[in-house]
Amino acid sequence: MSTKYTINTLELTMTTSNNAINECVILLHGLARSAHSMDKMADKLAEHGYKVLNIDYPSRAYSIEELAEQTITDALKQCQGMPVNFVTHSMGGILVRQFLSKHSIDKLNKVVMLGPPNKGTEIVDKLRHLPGFSFVNGAAGMQLGTGELSVPNQLGKANFDVGIIAGTQSINLLLSSLIPDTDDGKVSVESTKIDGMNDHIEMPTTHVFMMRNDAVIAQVICYLKQGQFNH
Repeated sequence: MSTKYTINTLELTMTTSNNAINECVILLHGLARSAHSMDKMADKLAEHGYKVLNIDYPSRAYSIEELAEQTITDALKQCQGMPVNFVTHSMGGILVRQFLSKHSIDKLNKVVMLGPPNKGTEIVDKLRHLPGFSFVNGAAGMQLGTGELSVPNQLGKANFDVGIIAGTQSINLLLSSLIPDTDDGKVSVESTKIDGMNDHIEMPTTHVFMMRNDAVIAQVICYLKQGQFNH
């Protein structure tokens, strides 16, 4: 697969180099979004001394397997041997799980997932046959159902250090009506969980805006630095 990927590297914006953290953070946006959706997160992480790679990838153009292989392989080259962290939104977390099911990453440190459909989402189950749904969500989006054969449900438990943030508010009551229990408008709180996770926290935020939420960003930084959320 030959595809151009835009990699935006945010260099450290610290007053002195002594404050720099010798770690790389790779940001992966969600389905049908762009790197722009992670800009605020990227800026805040850079302020804390991390080398940040905010990746723009064609989320609707290819399968999860293809996206994970190309996107993460390219991003890792930019980390230049530094310890590697991931901060992901929605499907971005599934790309990391897919990649780690096939590869090991030297110096992998921590992964923080925001609203990941780790067990899929009922929205795909119930709307997949709606005209235009597959066009809007692409091949990868159609792989995010809750069935046993969906990609998330075939990836197994986490064998890496991962903390997960789940949203509990929705701005789309129609989509929320398709999801059992508490949800963020796209993914249920239960679906965000994964066997082997190190920490999990629920926050009053929505799926579409959680990556720009100040409290969520603070929890991401807390996890990257301390290995746990501030409960």
